[in-house]
Amino acid sequence: MIDGTRFLRGWARYRLAALDRQNVAETQERQLKRLLHRASRTRFGQEHRFDTISSLEEFQSRVPLRRYEDFWARYWKPGFPVVRDATWPGTIPYFAKTSGTTTGTSKYIPVTHETLKAYRGAILDMLAFHLRARPQSRVLGGMNFMLGGSVALDELGTGIYAGDMSGIAAREVPRWARPFYFPRGEVGEISDWDRKLEILGPLSLKEDIRTIGGTASWLLFFLQNLVQTEGRSLSECYPKLELIVYGGVNFAPYRSQYEDLLAGSRVDLREVYPASEGFIAVADRGVGEGMRLVVDGGTFFEFVPVEELDSANPRRHWVGNVETGLNYAVVMSTPGGAWSYILGDTVRFVDRDPPRLLVTGRTASSLSAFGEHLVEEEIVRAVTAAAEFVGAGVADFSVGPVYPSGEDRRGFHLYVVEFEGERLASERLERFAMRLDGCLREINEDYDAHRRGDVQMKPPEVVVAPPGTFSAWMRSRGRLGGQNKVPRVVHDPDLLAELRSRAIGAGKFEASERIDR
Repeated sequence: MIDGTRFLRGWARYRLAALDRQNVAETQERQLKRLLHRASRTRFGQEHRFDTISSLEEFQSRVPLRRYEDFWARYWKPGFPVVRDATWPGTIPYFAKTSGTTTGTSKYIPVTHETLKAYRGAILDMLAFHLRARPQSRVLGGMNFMLGGSVALDELGTGIYAGDMSGIAAREVPRWARPFYFPRGEVGEISDWDRKLEILGPLSLKEDIRTIGGTASWLLFFLQNLVQTEGRSLSECYPKLELIVYGGVNFAPYRSQYEDLLAGSRVDLREVYPASEGFIAVADRGVGEGMRLVVDGGTFFEFVPVEELDSANPRRHWVGNVETGLNYAVVMSTPGGAWSYILGDTVRFVDRDPPRLLVTGRTASSLSAFGEHLVEEEIVRAVTAAAEFVGAGVADFSVGPVYPSGEDRRGFHLYVVEFEGERLASERLERFAMRLDGCLREINEDYDAHRRGDVQMKPPEVVVAPPGTFSAWMRSRGRLGGQNKVPRVVHDPDLLAELRSRAIGAGKFEASERIDR
């Protein structure tokens, strides 16, 4: 196999020098002007008079903030799957199919060739940053192992495809580069996680793996399982492994486990921040030090203070005036035809020049500790359905993630539920928990994928809280009454443990019922 690292190294020197000189504000202004020019003759561009916009202020005054549902209903759904000249010129060739929205189990994000070009550029930047950290790297001397979803795509119409973003990206890999990618062929189309785990592990050991990439939680599970099965260290399994690329979920809960896995090796950990709408940021420094915003990848970024997102006149910041330490909602205008589009993620900047950020969560209350992407509406719907199933009423509840510990590498969701004036017997409570789990699997494809076969996540556990528990808990936190609401999703592990302990220790019941199947 030809080692392409020498060619990459020459390009990386040029690219890194350009990034060191980059004026981020001027670059972002150029991106906006190019976007407006390209889309000026689309339906969206004509409605918002793109051809007469001459400044950022004018753009922001004419193009209001919108969410996916707004674009889908008005611009993308009417002609779907043939979406032509609606918000981007030409016919949209791909749709990234994602799940977990409040509008249903799936949504379709337009992906254009310009989107994919920006993706490739961001990946090259990531490799350049790796070479800066590891000057003796031979990263392109072997195989790039992408542990993603199925690369199989559904043909919605002539030349129009939908599926996982990993599948779309795989389809567009240049022919000369395909021998460097693993897995290939039918193996890459496997969607069942159990089968994929069984097949890819042994097959990958036959390859010269130099890089591995994927969602942090899925990737960790795969690597730990491989090491355990083989009875060898990761460096023995992949002796020339140089780089692990991760993203998708908060890395903090997994960091110590990765460090244990990589003890004694020189593997470079590098975080990336891709979205179906576009590639947002790439880590150019160490773990947890922030990711550098991709300001020249064709996307124009805005950042709205989270607390102002639903106000009548929110402040719309950009790289020219963002502040560090504040929580912003990410807003994007992309070469996929999204304009002032509220992504749904929240970030906090740690540097301004160049702009580096950390992902802090979602604009809506959500639960995605393991990549399951549950939103509050789905959780509430499932809890309600489960209570109706057993003929009970729910006074209050909260749910939070419990991360893997010890030898069991599976996490789970812990629900603390206060039923209305009654104590559920064990049999009813077990049926409640089973119906809750089943309902979530029915309405959310990502949750179902993570729960399949109990491989990645265990079933939810339920603790019954005696009447009055939540009132006492809110009172103890100074949050009782008025505008204060019981948090449906509790991400703080200490706060969740406190609530669980209060539920178990409160009231006159012998002990709260707990389901641990």
